[in-house]
Amino acid sequence: MSQSPSEQEAAEHAATIRSLNDAFRRNPTVGRVVITPGVDALQHGERTRLLLSVVGFDAFDAGNDPYNQHDFGAIDQDGLTYFWKIDYYDPDFDMGSADPANPDITRRVLTVMRADEY
Repeated sequence: MSQSPSEQEAAEHAATIRSLNDAFRRNPTVGRVVITPGVDALQHGERTRLLLSVVGFDAFDAGNDPYNQHDFGAIDQDGLTYFWKIDYYDPDFDMGSADPANPDITRRVLTVMRADEY
């Protein structure tokens, strides 16, 4: 069964966002990264291992990625669960982005937190 034009447009929009999110997550130096106090409190090696797990994350499924945009993940490390989330802002980081698929008007922020800090 083929998709309607609006379904096709929505799928293409999600694919663009997904591609941009994957590129940012794999190279977070091109945006902003925020860590919460729980992540900051980790020893350097533990924090580095967690951040490398975020960069390499690929365990997306319908439960953690319902819109197929690769903007959220959960990682278990040393008996704790951590979340990471990508949010979209305008160029001044004042408001949400009008279109996360448009990199000219969107700034991405990756937040890494302990699940109990959510």
